Amino acid sequence: MTIRVRRVAAACALGAALTACGAPSAPHASRPAPSAPTAAVSRPPTLAPGPAGLTPVFKNGPRVDGKTVALTFDADMTADEGPRAAAGEHFDNPQLIATLRTLKVPATVFMTGRWADEYPAEARAIGRDPQFEIANHSYSHYAFTGDCYGLPTVSPDRMKADVERAYTAFKKAGVPNAMPYFRFPGGCYDRQALKTLSAVGVTAVQWDVVSGDAFATDSDAVAQQVLEGVKPGSVVVMHCTRSAAPATERAVRMIVPELRKKGYRFVKVSELIGATDRHR
Repeated sequence: MTIRVRRVAAACALGAALTACGAPSAPHASRPAPSAPTAAVSRPPTLAPGPAGLTPVFKNGPRVDGKTVALTFDADMTADEGPRAAAGEHFDNPQLIATLRTLKVPATVFMTGRWADEYPAEARAIGRDPQFEIANHSYSHYAFTGDCYGLPTVSPDRMKADVERAYTAFKKAGVPNAMPYFRFPGGCYDRQALKTLSAVGVTAVQWDVVSGDAFATDSDAVAQQVLEGVKPGSVVVMHCTRSAAPATERAVRMIVPELRKKGYRFVKVSELIGATDRHR
C-alpha cells in the first residue's frame, strides 16, 4: 500500500484506515488461506473471526511481552502499472532486501500479486528465505473502499477473487508458503470488505507506526519518525519499492541499530500474532 503521509499528516490521513486495519487476537482461524502450508507444516498463527464472523484485524502485538517490533514492507505494484515497469520504472528494491539480510532483521513483506508477476525471481528468493515471510497485499493494489488515496477500487463481488489471485501469483512465482495475512491497499477498509473477505480465512494486518517513507526523500526524517513511534509490540509500515520509497533502505540502516541499542528485538508479524493469541 502506498500511503502518502508525512510526520504531521500520518495521524490524520490514516486515522480512518487504522480504525479498520488493526487486529485483535484470538484462537486460530478455522479456514487456511489459499496458499496455507500443508498438514506436514504447522499452520501460522491467525486470529479468530471477529463479531458476526468478520475478518479479524491486527494492529500491534502485546505491549507487555518484551521489546519486540515487526518491520513490514509493502511491495506495491498496481495492476495498471505494467507500462511504467516496461519503461524502466523500478517497483522492486533488491538493495533493501540485501540490507535486511546483512543486518539479520526478520521482516514481513506484504506483496501484491502484480509485483510477484513482474519480479518472480525476487518474490521466490524472498519467499524461500526463512528470514522473511510473504503476506498478501491483494493482486491489483486497487482499494477495497471508495475514496482511498485516489486508488481505483475493487467491487465487492471481486474482492475475494482479487485476494485469491494474489496467492495464485505467489505460487506461480515459486513462493512455497505465503502467509494467511492480508493488508488492505491504502490501508482502507470497511465492514463490507471485512465481511466479504471472511470466506478467505485471512487475518487483516495493519500497523501502529507509520514510517512516512512513501515518496519521501529524507531518510533521516523517516528514521526519526519510526524511532519516535515504536513501542513494544509495534508493527511498522514501510515500503519495498525503489521508485515510490527511495529513502527506505538508508532509513533502515539508521533505524535498526538504534532500536537494538534500546533493547528491541526484530520479529515477523507471525510472531506478534502468536504472542497476542497467547495473551488472550
